[in-house]
Parts: sequence; C-alpha cells; structure tokens
Amino acid sequence: MSKTPLLRRDGRESNFLDDGSKSVSESSSNTSSESVRPAEEANRLSMMQTLIHLLKCNIGTGLLGLPVAMKNAGILVGPLSLLVIGIITVHCMVILVNCANHLSHRLQKSFVNYGEAMMYSLETCPNAWLRTHSVWGRYTVSFLVIVTQLGFCSVYFMFMADNLQQIVEEAHVTSNVCQPRKKLVLAPILDIRFYMLTILPFLVLLVFIQNLNVLSVFSTLANITTLGSMILIFEYILQEIPDPSNLPLMASWENFLLFFGTAVFAFEGIGMVLPLQNQMKHPQQFSFVLYLGMSLVIILFICMGSFGYMKFGLNTQASITLNLPNCWLYQSVKLMYSIGIFFTYALQFHVPAGIIIPFVVSQVSESWTLFADLSVRTALVGVTCVSAIIIPRLELIISLMSSVSSSALALIIPPLLELITFYTEDMSCVTIAKDVMISIVGLLGCVFGTYQALYELTQPYSHSVDNSTDVHARHYLFLF
Repeated sequence: MSKTPLLRRDGRESNFLDDGSKSVSESSSNTSSESVRPAEEANRLSMMQTLIHLLKCNIGTGLLGLPVAMKNAGILVGPLSLLVIGIITVHCMVILVNCANHLSHRLQKSFVNYGEAMMYSLETCPNAWLRTHSVWGRYTVSFLVIVTQLGFCSVYFMFMADNLQQIVEEAHVTSNVCQPRKKLVLAPILDIRFYMLTILPFLVLLVFIQNLNVLSVFSTLANITTLGSMILIFEYILQEIPDPSNLPLMASWENFLLFFGTAVFAFEGIGMVLPLQNQMKHPQQFSFVLYLGMSLVIILFICMGSFGYMKFGLNTQASITLNLPNCWLYQSVKLMYSIGIFFTYALQFHVPAGIIIPFVVSQVSESWTLFADLSVRTALVGVTCVSAIIIPRLELIISLMSSVSSSALALIIPPLLELITFYTEDMSCVTIAKDVMISIVGLLGCVFGTYQALYELTQPYSHSVDNSTDVHARHYLFLF
C-alpha cells in the first residue's frame, strides 16, 4: 500500500524538511513513465480532466473582484494591463514546466517538483555559496507554496461562510422580482464564525479524497456550477450597458496599484502546474492544455472585468455579487459559485498536503500510515478554519503574506530559475533581459501589494454590515 498521495510520484520530493528522510514510496522513484504499473496508469489524468482541473484552480474568488479592478485602472488601461499580466503569468508557468522537464531529463528522474527544481538548479550554478546552500532554495519554495495555498484555502472558508450568511439572512427580504439592488443595512442574526464551523466537517471529508482522477468528477460539477453562475452574471451585466465613453480611460496611479495587486493574485494556478503535468497520462501534451486553459481564463477575466465595470461604473462593488439584484435568481449565483469554491478548496489543498504529509508519514510505522495521513489533513483544514475565525482582519493578513509569496512564486522565481538552469547553455541576451524584466515586475507587485496591505491594516476597522455581510467584501479585492 503506497503511503504517498497521488500528487507524489517521485519519492525524493516528499522529503520536505529532512533531506535524509526516506519516502515510503521510494521504491517507485526511479520508475519511468513507460513502466508504471497499470493500476497507477489508470489513475492518471486525461487531457480533458487536466483542463478541467486547470480551469478550476485558476477561476477562484478573484474573478468576482475584477470589475472593481478595472475601475481602479480605467476602461482602456485595465483590459490591456490585465492581458499583459495574464501573458506574463502564463509565460512564467511555461518557464517553470520547461525548467522542471529539463532538470528531470538531466538528472534522469521521473518528476521534479517546484522546490526540487530550485534546489537542483542552484546545485549547478557558478556561485559556490549558492551551491553549498542549494537545499534552502527548496525549503524557501516549499514554504512559500504552503503559505500561499493555505492562505487561499483560509479565504475560501471566509468566502463560503460569507455567501452562506448572505443567502440565509437576506432570505426574508429576497423577492422573486429581480430589480436593481437597493442599499440594505442588515444586522447579522448569527455570527459568520458559526457558518465557518458548519462548513468545516464537509471540507474535512472532501480533502480525504487523495485521487485527482476522482476529484475531477467533483471538479467537473464545480465547473458546471461556476459556469451557471457566470452565465447568470453575464446575462445581467450585458443588459442595457451604459455608454462607456463616460468612464475614464486611465485611473490615477494610486488606484492602479490596487489593480495590479488584484490582477496578479487573480491567477491562482501556479502551484498546481507541475502536479497536474505529473499526473497526466501523456505529460508531453501538457503544454497544449496549459495554453488552451489559460487562454480561456484570460479571456474570461477580461470580459468579466470590462463588462462588469461598464455596467456598474462608479458604483462597482468589491465583489460583483454585491451589485446583482436581491432576488432568488441572482442569490443562486452566490450558492453556485460557493459550490465551485468548495471543490476548488480540495484542489488548492492538494499542493501543501503533498509537501507536508509525505514527510510526516515517513516518520511513522506502516501500521500508522493511514491515521497519520488523515490526521494531518484534518489538522491542516482546521488551521485554515481557525485562521479565518480568530485572526482579526484575516483578509489583510493573508494579503500581506500573499503579496510576498504569490508574487515570488508566480513572477519572481520562475524567470530566475530559467536564468540559473540554462546559464551554462549560451542563453541569448534577449532571454536574459526578458527574465530580468519579469522578475522586476514581480518585485514591484510584491512591493505594491505589501504597501497596500500594510496601509489598510493601519486604517480603522468597521464591523458594520452593509449590503449584506459587506464586512468581508474587501478581501476579494486585496487578496486576489
């Protein structure tokens, strides 16, 4: 019985904290993709399943905050900037895949994860100090991945509980007639933490599913519910769009900082790229899936942001659901999108679980393997729930962490990884300049996001409930 989750194929990658620890799946670490057992091969992902996972792990709560991101950038500068940021983000994903594949071929390994790619590339760099401390490259990346993914999971808790509270506590003022939303001031009946605790056991059961092939079924259902909510949103915002010529082409530079942070964090899928490629039946087809999936994501992001801003103009809220009519038809948007986020939680959770659990499991006897695995999964879900419950203004704390970790993982590290990996292979000056510029853009995003989070943390905190549970609405803007 294998002790490693499905995301793990190479035994060394589960050795997260102790380079001398032996993975319980080490016996398969040198197995090539051609000689994998039929049972394991049957659990691999098809192109369609991989595409479904890729779409689901990139279309998160950040999508709902893109209209107000356009408001902060301008009706012309916003879509163009989002397109550029999307292209750069996808390019960094391709860089990461290429570097991992190159190192796997060089080292004759079946799979190299993000942390290992950084470690192995540093082992061959010209700088002696970096070669000596190459293992810290792995630890740094693993730490950033854990912080980023669990941060997303914590906010998913907040998002689902917030929407559940809105649906339940607005029920008595929700009508069957859909009219433009009026300003509501409602006192919450139950604390939002009650709704978080209600969701907790269901998420614990969900993360017990370790097989991405099985999760693809739930991911498909999540994509269907998300698609349904998107259809309803677009159906409303495309009706009677006001003349966009009255909207500013470019907003102020101060507001553009908010747009930049929102746009960068809307692309959530960097942590899932290598695990998804590793689980494909035909990994050589992953590049096509990546380009196709991310093209669809970028188009959706630009359309949602642009049309949402054109529809609501200066009245655009932090989450577009707050602009929708207060009727049962559009309340269902919150329910369907929350279902999609529920299953996305499991996908985002797979990445930190795949780093932490193999190490923990390798420290116990085989008879305790299952207990240790399930205990760690339960504890990690509990951590994300408790964080959402007890930490004041969690949205800004997570925003502060994500400004550092997400920017580093998505924009700063991949181009640096390419420079280090291919340094000895006569890189062109154009490639070097391109990688340096992308890293600088990522660094600026890190600085801007950190500044904005720190600024917001210094502002007074209001507990008022406006337009449902608007207390938590702003975290969609700053975190994604």
